[in-house]
Amino acid sequence: MSAGARDLEVPQVREENICLPLSVNAVCRYWGVEIPMGEARKIATRYAGARGSILIEGICLAEAHGLSCSIHHSSMAALRQHIDAGVPPIVILPGLRDTVQHASVISGYDDTEGTILHYIPEAAGEGEFQLGAIPQSQFAEMWGEDGMLLIAIAPPDIAASLRLGDEAKARSCRLCFEAERLSLQSRPEEATRMLEEAIALDASNSTAHSLLGGMLNAAGSAACVAHYGRALETNPRCYLAHRGLGNHYLKAGDHAGAERSYTAAIAINATRFGPIHKNRGIARLELGDREGARADLEEYLRQVPSAPDRRDIRKAISEI
Repeated sequence: MSAGARDLEVPQVREENICLPLSVNAVCRYWGVEIPMGEARKIATRYAGARGSILIEGICLAEAHGLSCSIHHSSMAALRQHIDAGVPPIVILPGLRDTVQHASVISGYDDTEGTILHYIPEAAGEGEFQLGAIPQSQFAEMWGEDGMLLIAIAPPDIAASLRLGDEAKARSCRLCFEAERLSLQSRPEEATRMLEEAIALDASNSTAHSLLGGMLNAAGSAACVAHYGRALETNPRCYLAHRGLGNHYLKAGDHAGAERSYTAAIAINATRFGPIHKNRGIARLELGDREGARADLEEYLRQVPSAPDRRDIRKAISEI
């Protein structure tokens, strides 16, 4: 590596479970901690049918095996600080196709090339990063969509040496992940109370406001609008808040509001979540924008080629 570059040697790990995501497992192995997959499988029985990873369960497993964890809304400078201290951070980045977000290990940076280095290479494609390296400016924009969330897992003495900021804000971020776990366990009332606690600890926590907006939206409460708005006040690039507003307005029959909010989300990241194009297409069709609707439905199928409703969407396109 050249001067102004650092690349941590995170071991290659292939084993994962919804309760021990690959990102957490890789960082644990980096510290010489091997978590038995049987422990994760046992916990996973509580989440029959769950999609994706339950990151907080992996974090709790790491802590149960002697590691410390902190969760923060961070910055590019703090990201570099972690890497320079030998701590490979886990960050929350936008997803692709029909996955709205994912956790990724950042193994280093290269200032000569102007890149941030991913632990796991990504498939190359138009608009996607290549060979695990992302231009630093592009990475900052993508990371910013979820408020630059950073998860640091390290031995207690190393974790204590990092300047991680306000403990109340860190606790607020932690509660967001714990609330998502409660939601997956079909305990929405408890999840809602936990997110309210997170906001009481840090009223500027855009993640907490966006998640609470989502909980209220799912419950059919128009109070979600205020929380999505608060998320956007703190983080104007909060894709999930724009998308959530679009979903609320679409359900409420406000097709102009839905189209406006979906368009704002797509302007931030057009490939983050393919189904948003289907929803905007529905809104545009209701508004009489047939060409715009057709383009959106076709884009949905392009981004999600294995969409379960592909045949129905094809039929709808042919009839527009």
